[in-house]
Parts: sequence; structure tokens; C-alpha cells
Amino acid sequence: MTNLAKSDQKNLRLCGIAASPGIVIAEVYLLDRQRVAVIEYQVGADAVDSEIELFENAVSQAKEQLIAVKENLSQKSLREHFYIIDTQLMILDDQMLHEATINLIKNKGLNASGALKRVLQQFRQTFDSIEDEYLRERGSDIEIAGERILRNIGGKEQPCISNLEQRSVVVAHDLSPADTLQLDKKKAVAFITDLGGRTSHTAILARSLEIPAVIGLENVTSRVYHGAVAIVDGCSGCIIINPCEKTIDQYLAKKKRYELYRQKLQEYCELPAQTSDGKQVSLKANIEFPGEAELAIHNGASGIGLLRTEFMYIARQQAPSEEDQFLEYSRIIQEVAPHSVTIRTLDVGGDKFVPNICLDDEANPAMGLRSVRLSLREMKLFRAQIRAILRASALGDVRILFPMISGVAEVRACRTIVNEVMDELKTEGVDFDPELDVGIMIETPSAVLVADLLASEVDFFSVGSNDLIQYCLAVDRGNEHVAYLYEPYHPAILRALFRVATAAELANIPACICGELASDPIYSALLIAMGYSELSMNSSGISRVKKLLRQWHSEDGKRLLESLLQLDTAAGVASAVAVEMKKYSPDFEPNVDFNLN
Repeated sequence: MTNLAKSDQKNLRLCGIAASPGIVIAEVYLLDRQRVAVIEYQVGADAVDSEIELFENAVSQAKEQLIAVKENLSQKSLREHFYIIDTQLMILDDQMLHEATINLIKNKGLNASGALKRVLQQFRQTFDSIEDEYLRERGSDIEIAGERILRNIGGKEQPCISNLEQRSVVVAHDLSPADTLQLDKKKAVAFITDLGGRTSHTAILARSLEIPAVIGLENVTSRVYHGAVAIVDGCSGCIIINPCEKTIDQYLAKKKRYELYRQKLQEYCELPAQTSDGKQVSLKANIEFPGEAELAIHNGASGIGLLRTEFMYIARQQAPSEEDQFLEYSRIIQEVAPHSVTIRTLDVGGDKFVPNICLDDEANPAMGLRSVRLSLREMKLFRAQIRAILRASALGDVRILFPMISGVAEVRACRTIVNEVMDELKTEGVDFDPELDVGIMIETPSAVLVADLLASEVDFFSVGSNDLIQYCLAVDRGNEHVAYLYEPYHPAILRALFRVATAAELANIPACICGELASDPIYSALLIAMGYSELSMNSSGISRVKKLLRQWHSEDGKRLLESLLQLDTAAGVASAVAVEMKKYSPDFEPNVDFNLN
């Protein structure tokens, strides 16, 4: 069926990933951004040097293009997004990418584009095997950089979308972060793509720039045409091509409701996070990159509850130095001051992300040598990160967080390193905060079972609810066959969370949550009733949680929690919560369309 025939269908509804909230109705601007078609072939020995030169020139050209993008961002006062372009530039400098491509040209006699394509496929396979969504999406950064090189090798123009003539929904196979940053928000009012994930750089930017977006639609570019009318619902993740008048009217009404909803939520950004009876709660933000810190504070965050540090290790020729890390941490701390920043140490498997560390393939890497286990083995790497964090602590309120702790011995080993590094810095006359709080992530069943023992060893708990649910229920939520068993309302999860909060309360230390549960307004009330004093989430969800909490009475929360702990099924718990919430918030909907998380 041709595109024209497909375009005749009215109300063609397609659903993908809700990357950035908002509702838009406009004509389609179809961007020719299909992946470069690469034909792999052998070249003669006399052509090897010219193919290598072709590859290297294409890389140099790609760098020049990205530097030009940075200059343009500077003129538009968008310097806070430099970090994303810098990530692409780091990828272009990656030694593994260069050496692997050149070796294939030299040793296999492949043409430049064929050799690069093979290398990119190897990278993709590596990243696809990663369980963590944030890290898995970093593979798309490498592919985007590779596609830029491939276009340059083939002499193809990098399509420009910065000068649209009218309000348009940009439709593309994929958009790079550089593309997204060049969009004129007055003209490019939304975008939809075949590829992409919610934690890709492009999706993060869309939310930061407040451009509605639906991504991961797989084949939308083959089902629309230039000039077609499209409805983009970035709240639900659906688009409608060629809507009829009735559908347009429905979405105009929904758009109005959404905008009123957003206006109401905005009012909560500056209000205190507290229950109706005045119980204070700290709502903080989870961030991955320096550029997200400013947005988090703008959205009402009272600090950074989780700074993922993995971004500094990906696509580098070597592990970041102590100085590299110190500068990145310092930048974030100063942007967030006087609020606190909780810095999590490296939380990846070394075989995939840490240069110069070679590990045997693991049958089950999610439970293998990763996170704090890797750090305690690779002591040089670990000490460099601890030194950087401690040095940065002299600039503001900093906490250090160790991931995937399974018992007391690991905590003591980590604290020993922290104390040793403190002694080193003191001897060297380097400033740091000697009172810096040290915490651990509770995300394994063993940590829950010995939470009372762990509480006496640390200054705070931070529950990683995503992993805790998966490990407790033995469910991989990325596996479509068992994803239905991933139940946050499972009685075992409620009891595990309550056990951890109780252990923290008895030890007089704060208990925090930094997983997706924190951004669920329904669950947030239960967490507070359990005793959690800090919830950390994607910053776009903070005002939504504040709104509900300010309608909630903490004593009633305790009463509800007590009744829920007696229930025996996840469905029963969810149903009871929904009934109670309706009493406090008549407009509450368990599956509200305007999901801003």
C-alpha cells in the first residue's frame, strides 16, 4: 500500500512512547531522515589508505558540524545544553570507534561506510543487552554520532530543520539531540519519530524545552505525508493522522483541560511540599546530566536526590579522571546551591562501560560484578571518584550514596575507603566536608532483611524501588512474558518498604525513595505514611505529587496503610487506594491522561 492510500484513512491512531507532555494539532513536516543505506564491499589494497582518509575526514567534518551547533546554541542562550553536544563530540573522539573501524578497513579490506556500520552494530548489540533503561538508551547516542559520520562519508547533507515556514509537527525516522536543540519552538510545535526511548537524550531535551513529543512509533514515517493534519498527544503517547472534525473538537477540549491542569500544577512549584495537616516532605529530583539541574530547581525540587554518575564513563577513551569528575560535580552543586546533591557512585558493569577493565562474559550480569561490587574490586577507579566527590563537598551540601548494597560488610568496606581518602585530603591540605553524610541504596532483598543492621552503619537510606521490585518479585519488567507480574502494590513490596522505613526510624536516620514509586501521587502518600521523609523523582512530576500531598492528611494515611498491610493481593491494595484517594481529591483519576512523570 502506498503512502497516499494510507493517508486516506481517517482517524488513523498510532501509539508510541509519551516522551514529552502536551497536546498539539498541526500539519506534518516530513523530514527525510531515514538511516543511511550502507552497501558493504571489498576494496583493493591500493584503496585502503583512501578509505581510511575518507573515514577520518568524515569524522572531522562531523566535529565541525557539532561545534557550529554549539555556537548557535550560545547565540540562543541555550548554553546549559552544551553537555549533550559535548557527549556527541566525545563519541567522535572515541578511540575504540576509530581503531575498530580502521582495523576493519585495513585487515578485512572493507569500504569505510561498511566498516563503520559493522562497528556500530557491535556497539548496538552491547547496549541492547543492558537491563538499565538509562544506560541502554546511551547506545542511541553512539548510533546518532555514527549516522552523522555515515552521511558525511556518502556526501549527504545533514538536513536542516531550524527554518520551518509555519507551525508544524516534525515527523522523522529519528532526531538527534543536535536536531532537537535547533528546533524553533514557535514553528516546530511537536515532533514524532519512528525510533527513540523515553530516556534518550532527544526525549530529555524535548521535556526540557517543553516541546510535546511521541517517539518509538516504529513506522510512522511510512504512514504519513507532508501536509497531513496530525494530533500529537504527548501525555498518552498517541497520535492521530487525518482526524475527523469530531476528533479534532474532542482534542481541542482535551488540550484546553490539559493547559488548565498545567497552570494549576505550576502554582504548586513554589509551594511547600507538605500534607494538609502540615507534615513536611522533601521532594527532590533524579538527574543524569548537569544540564538537568537547573530545570529541576525550576520545577520545584528541593535539591537533587539522585545524581547518576554513569554519564561520565560512557563513550570515553579512558575512565574520567578525578579532575574531570570534580569539575562536573562542582558545576551541579553550584547550580543547585543552597540545596543538597546526593551523588551515587558508579552503578554499571565494568565489562561494558569502564575502559581498560576486561571481564569475562557473565551469564546474569544484572546480578554479577557491577555497581559497588565493581568499585570495591577496581580500587583505583573507586578512590578517584570518592576523592572527586569529597573535594566537591567543600562547595555545598553533598551526600554520597553507594548502590546495590547487600550487607554490612560492603558498607564497612566503602566507609573505610571514604575515611582513608579523607585522611589523604587532610594531609594534602585539600578542603572537603568532614561531616558529609554517607548513605546506601536499598534495592536487594538481603538489604531489606538486614535493614536494622545496616541502619546503624549509615547516615541515610535511599530505596531504589525499580530494582527492589524486580529483585523481590523475581520479575524482569522488560520481559513481555512476565512484565504483568511487576506489581508495585504487591503485599510483599508494601511490607518490604515498611520494614525499611521502620528500621530507619528506629535508628533515627532519614529514609528516602528514588525510584518510580516516588513520582506516583497515589504511592507517595503511602510512602509518607510509612515514614519516608524524602521522595526523589523526575522533576516534571514534582508539582503533581505536591498537589495531591497538600490534599492529604497524614493521620488518615497511617490508617490507610494499616489496613493495606492486611490485604493479600496487589489488585486489592490498588483498589483500596483508589477508593480512598477519591475522598480527598474528587478529580483524582488512577490513570490520569495528563501523566507528567
